[in-house]
Amino acid sequence: MKTLLYFSIIILALIGCNSGKTVMTDKNPDKIATNDTVRIANDSLEYEILIIEPGFNNWLVTQPPRGYFGITYLETKNRIWTTEYNTRAMGIGANQNLYEQTINYDPNIDYGLEVNYLLYNYFVYFQKTYNQRFIGGRQ
Repeated sequence: MKTLLYFSIIILALIGCNSGKTVMTDKNPDKIATNDTVRIANDSLEYEILIIEPGFNNWLVTQPPRGYFGITYLETKNRIWTTEYNTRAMGIGANQNLYEQTINYDPNIDYGLEVNYLLYNYFVYFQKTYNQRFIGGRQ
């Protein structure tokens, strides 16, 4: 049985919030975004990242492009921020409504630029949107 590394970041919208329906397609059929959901999957690497966050797609297009930050920088930030996020998700001094589940990020796996870029930007978005501060600060 394959080991499936599953990132999922789900933050529920407030009652009455409607993010609208947005469908984005790309030349890569594995990348699909609907209802402010970003999904990147690669079966050969056995990972999937889902980001379901109202407003994230609109915010993401205003950020520096892929390649602006080096892969080492992104991996370092993601390793540190995932550790802190997971600590908070396990209930250690955090709002459980914001940190609903942990993120399985293994620093020994090469996820590539796309996954690291999206995860990094999700953490920046999360910190700014919910007025949170992780070790190492915002962007």
